[in-house]
Amino acid sequence: MPSTAHAPDHRAAPASRPHRSRTTWVMAAVVVPVLAVAAMLMVLTWPSATAGRDAGREAGIIDVGTQYVDGTVLRTQDTTCEGTVEDVRPDGTVPAQVTCLQVMVRLAGSGREVQVFAPAGTTSAQVPDGTRVIVERYPARDGADETFAWSDFARGVPLGTLALVFLMVTVAVAGWRGLRAVLGLAVAFVVLWTYVLPGLVAGTDALLLALTAAVVIMTVVLYLAHGVSVRTTTALLGTFAGLAVVTLVGSLGAWAARLPAVATEDDYRLAGLLGDNGVEILHGVFLCGLVLAGLGVLNDVTVTQASAVWELRTADPDASWRALFAGGMRIGRDHIASTIYTIAFAYVGASLPVLLLLQVYDMPLGRTLTGGVFAAEIVRTLAGSIGLVLAIPLTTGIAAVAARATPVTARLRREMAEHGHGHAQPA
Repeated sequence: MPSTAHAPDHRAAPASRPHRSRTTWVMAAVVVPVLAVAAMLMVLTWPSATAGRDAGREAGIIDVGTQYVDGTVLRTQDTTCEGTVEDVRPDGTVPAQVTCLQVMVRLAGSGREVQVFAPAGTTSAQVPDGTRVIVERYPARDGADETFAWSDFARGVPLGTLALVFLMVTVAVAGWRGLRAVLGLAVAFVVLWTYVLPGLVAGTDALLLALTAAVVIMTVVLYLAHGVSVRTTTALLGTFAGLAVVTLVGSLGAWAARLPAVATEDDYRLAGLLGDNGVEILHGVFLCGLVLAGLGVLNDVTVTQASAVWELRTADPDASWRALFAGGMRIGRDHIASTIYTIAFAYVGASLPVLLLLQVYDMPLGRTLTGGVFAAEIVRTLAGSIGLVLAIPLTTGIAAVAARATPVTARLRREMAEHGHGHAQPA
């Protein structure tokens, strides 16, 4: 009896393997070319490592002789200084004299003591003795003496400690998977810092930069955090589909709404610093930001949907494609509702200072929402939300097909358990 009980399993497994193999090859035939094209484009469009620095020098905002030196506050003293634009009053006038904070700093290494002035509004209570700060050193040249100026507070220790706590908590709760996710995040920031940002400054097509970086980042992040499997590839395909939707809807929305490239003071300043092509570059920066902003949320929903469908498949090996899709969409609908709130409130939180400013100016709500700044945020939010919503059924459908082609084996159950899904029932 035991031998006959196991016979059907041995006969069923080989029959499923060709189907599974075809599904795997179809997925690979999509993912591999997309990744290969993205990698090739990244190599061809890789910007100069000094693109940002060169632009800063040409604009005259980078002093190559400036040095940043760590120091420790010895003492502070309130005094009077000449008013500057930082002290401008609500009526637009600048006072002749203002109260300012004089700070005596001992420089690290040399032990030299120098005097600097803290930024406007800084009080002695905010800079107690022993506070670590950074000062700017301007060397003597053109007959002028060497000078020092306040740069910022030294935040390396508190920020580093907070990052270490985050890493420890992540590893403690999520184990090695959490550590791999953090490593993937580090890779993503390296790509953004060394490829996307210098590429934007150099004038490379912003949409090309965003899509190329998004494909490479998502491929590395997903496979690094979740392992190489059909389920992970399903989530990756869903993410690619969502990115395509976000890009298309965002481009159409920006064109239809005639969004301005320059809408804020920071935009005007950046456009001037970028040179003659500054306004043209900023046109693409919006779309680049739109694509990159959708990465995290798309990754979240596609991984969740793929895992949910595989969980349903493991719990009910006889479930049809329709049953898997319907079950996955029941989960997906709940996820849609909560994630849309996440996107909307994330943008509200980021735009809170602007909202407060508009309250002070008593701008009409309709005029506020259709103005250049908020129109861009509305297009960004709606395009991201549309891509998110459509990515869920697309990912669920792909996952249902792939899961049906995957035989429920002991290995699959172990993989599901390792991914935190422990609801599988014996076949």
